[in-house]
Amino acid sequence: MSVVVPAFNEEVAVAGTVTALRAWLEASGRSWEILVVDNASTDTTAERLAPLLDGDLVRLLRNERNMGKGYSVRRGMLATSGKLRLHCDADCAPSVASLQQMLDLLEHADVVTGSRLAEGADIGRRQPLRRRIIGRSFQQLCRLMLGEPTRDLFCGFKLWRGTAAQAVFSQTTIDGWVFDAEALAVARTLGYRLTEAGIVWNDREGSRLSMTRVFGPVLHELLIARKQVRAATKRARASADALVVEPADRHP
Repeated sequence: MSVVVPAFNEEVAVAGTVTALRAWLEASGRSWEILVVDNASTDTTAERLAPLLDGDLVRLLRNERNMGKGYSVRRGMLATSGKLRLHCDADCAPSVASLQQMLDLLEHADVVTGSRLAEGADIGRRQPLRRRIIGRSFQQLCRLMLGEPTRDLFCGFKLWRGTAAQAVFSQTTIDGWVFDAEALAVARTLGYRLTEAGIVWNDREGSRLSMTRVFGPVLHELLIARKQVRAATKRARASADALVVEPADRHP
């Protein structure tokens, strides 16, 4: 299993999350790696990680400049080689408790998306009401524009089969916040099976994301994502048509 953790100015949470992930992976008995992609942090994120890095099982990649969360996740997912690949936020330590359940669901799926809205979700600290209203409204817009039925598009805890991750992230282009929606819509277009799993999750106190501040840029990204998903659909259909074998001539 490969785990990709995008991080930007995560000095408070990242070391605890990597420690929790490593403990779970070691106990699982499977081979594993953790790759943190530092998106040009300006705080002590790298210094906090330094004692945990060994250059092999726990590694760090650093973007030379801030390239966006989508870019960081894509870079990490394509730089790893696990038959299973998880990407999770740098403050996802509580959600590690849900990983076995997601693995079980992967027996009959190619992508399992952690969800704060699905049955069985165990939510501790919730987001403020205003942010929940804005966030869910935007999710509904994304679902409508991309034709993607996943309810919780942007929960930062998603488990992929390696083949699906490689195929999807080699086609996605969104560098910013909408990358989740684009990736899931492309995965469905390519014929991969998606399912949601209610997970343990806590809202981070003092979260820096302002929905009102990012709404304009992410709306622009959403329009680009819709274009990309349509292009992926055309490619998938063309590929399927090329595999159609003409029936044999039955006339003597």
